[in-house]
Amino acid sequence: MSALALESPRVATRLLPRRALTSHASYLEAYGPLPRLDSGRLLDEIERSGLSGRGGAGFPTGRKLRAVAAGRSPVVVANGTEGEPASAKDKVLLARNPHLVIDGVVAAAAAVGADGAVVVVSRADAAGYARLEALLRERPDAAHVGLEAAPEGFLTGEESALVHWLNGGPAKPTMTPPRPFERGVNGRPTLVQNVETLANIALIARRGASWFRKPGTDDEPGSVLVTLLGAVRTPGVSETELGAPIAEVVERHGGLTERAQALLVGGYFGSWLPGSALGRRLSRTALGVSLGARTLVALPARSCGLVETARIVRYLAGQSAGQCGPCVFGLGALASAIESVAACDDRAAHSHARLARLSEQIAGRGACAHPDGAVRLLASALDIFAGEVDAHLDGVCTATDTRSVLPWS
Repeated sequence: MSALALESPRVATRLLPRRALTSHASYLEAYGPLPRLDSGRLLDEIERSGLSGRGGAGFPTGRKLRAVAAGRSPVVVANGTEGEPASAKDKVLLARNPHLVIDGVVAAAAAVGADGAVVVVSRADAAGYARLEALLRERPDAAHVGLEAAPEGFLTGEESALVHWLNGGPAKPTMTPPRPFERGVNGRPTLVQNVETLANIALIARRGASWFRKPGTDDEPGSVLVTLLGAVRTPGVSETELGAPIAEVVERHGGLTERAQALLVGGYFGSWLPGSALGRRLSRTALGVSLGARTLVALPARSCGLVETARIVRYLAGQSAGQCGPCVFGLGALASAIESVAACDDRAAHSHARLARLSEQIAGRGACAHPDGAVRLLASALDIFAGEVDAHLDGVCTATDTRSVLPWS
């Protein structure tokens, strides 16, 4: 996937500079040094900025920092594991602007009063780990920042799973409460933030809340990194402001290669929308669904949305933490049922009838949000591809190409 840093009039060099800034000297030339950090003032600025978490959940960052700062001996964890195969934004950010993330870790630690921090990346990205290890050694101000490589997995980046792994357990979600901000790494209050969120904290520390809010909307301020895939000429990652026309984002990636029948918003835990959603703006308000980690997939007209959805649900079933019945048994059954419909087999009608019952039995009953994400994705597919469902129940798939559009590793 291309590591794009395409121009947007107001945000072109906020997070993704036109050239990679891997040396500290070139980074300081572009951004300048971090100012002296007063924790109270920095917390106020982050709250005023309206920055929300960029990892997918979208929780208000200032509120999260306040909760951790209220505890004793907190720890900061920079989450760069990026477990979703369809997203590449964190990997691109860490490759092109790693010092901005490191500054964000330093700033967040100062804001909450932490004397220890750790950056966690995926074990699959050995080159990225080696690069960060070398860069951290260059930074005397980051002497308290460690580096770890977590195992691959869709659930590894879930904050309680990441904390559990750092504490020596498997990378699986744990029951909450307590939440990491209450008791996390080594029992200490822990701030787990996505690396893109931390990069924005470093910018706010330098330039303040008013500057941060210039792009975006009143309710959803700032710029974001978007991973764009599917029927686009140049798939990859670019930076845009929240509230920008999605069509404008697509044009920066070379435009569509063919008509898009649907748009997947938010990746594998996301929602399918009709192709007309490409004419809307990139915001939760405009789209009516969560943006997640802002992975957008334009599904080509030649593909089958049910086949693609069945692959995703089977993948999610395989990524189960194996800790509760709704996930272990429910997602496997859900995957088998949608696979039957997608295949137009002789049990398709029976399988289709099962989907509603299974979804009702699974939703809200899991130990974590994993099964709910799969149910939400499936529900949106059955809605958006309703016409295709009818065709499949009659034994016909209208697709001319059933090769996978989405990546799986």
